[in-house]
Amino acid sequence: MDSNKLVKMANDIAAFFEAEPDPAACSAGISGHIGRFWDPRMRRALFRHLDEQGAEGLRDSVVRALSEHRESLLPKG
Repeated sequence: MDSNKLVKMANDIAAFFEAEPDPAACSAGISGHIGRFWDPRMRRALFRHLDEQGAEGLRDSVVRALSEHRESLLPKG
């Protein structure tokens, strides 16, 4: 997976949900979308990017959503 493409996609999702004034709802929206529509391989690659490169390129709201919802977003096993 190309992490640059995943970062762009995650940031695009965040741009939509950032219209939500409640930060918790924004975070839940971002993580909910990623959890429902992203293949487990994509989610693992995005977390690998976060773990290895930090927040490089990611919007703050994406980093917050991934941090708050990490356990539910990472595939089991």
